[in-house]
Formats: sequence, C-alpha cells, structure tokens
Amino acid sequence: MKALVTFFTLVFCAAVAGVNLMAAGAGTVTQAPAAQPAGAQPAGAQAGYTLAEVAQHADAKSCWMAIDGAVYDFTAYLPKHPADPKAMLRHCGKEASEAFRTKDAGRPHSPYAAQLMQDYRIGTLRR
Repeated sequence: MKALVTFFTLVFCAAVAGVNLMAAGAGTVTQAPAAQPAGAQPAGAQAGYTLAEVAQHADAKSCWMAIDGAVYDFTAYLPKHPADPKAMLRHCGKEASEAFRTKDAGRPHSPYAAQLMQDYRIGTLRR
C-alpha cells in the first residue's frame, strides 16, 4: 500500500509540473510586446522630425518636445511628472533644451531624469 501511495504521489507531482511547464510556455508565446510611448519607433530605428512636426504635438493629448537634438513623446509621462503637469505642458510642441537644463528656475534636472527621458525618445530633430 505504501508503494502505491508513493507511486500516485509521484505521478501527481509530475502531472502538476507538466501543467505548470505548459502554462509557462504558452504564456511566452502569446505574451504581447511591451507598450511603447505613442509614436515610438522600434528598437534601433530613429525617425527624424522637424520643429514644425514637433509643434503639431503641443498639448496634453500629444506632448512632444525637442531637447538637445532629440525628439521625445512625453504624453504618457505627463501624469507621472513629480511637479504639476503644467510645468511640462508649456513646453509641449517646442524646442525645450534650456527648459530641461534649468527647470525654468535655474536648477538642472537630475541625472535620473536625463536617464528616464530616454524611454520617451522617438527620434532626432531634423533642421
């Protein structure tokens, strides 16, 4: 009897492990790609935008900025910004390098902010 209980316990454990492996494998096949900010390019692709194109994205529904030759889509970041979103909104659709460097108050953004904004980069500024 003891051998029979041991046998069925092992079969049960193997079945549970198999189901877990199949579920884990199925999750990786059907998993959706990570969401990108609106307008984002696939990894490695760098679109070029003019300042006129950036200017078409000048509100909370679509907030692009040109900073130091790169173009960023900060639309999804606006509600996450630690300060009032109005601090960023007035720079949407514009060349905002000086505003980023000074926070409009003479203080620079942190190195963390500079690193974080790379997630929102969608291309380069064409002249």
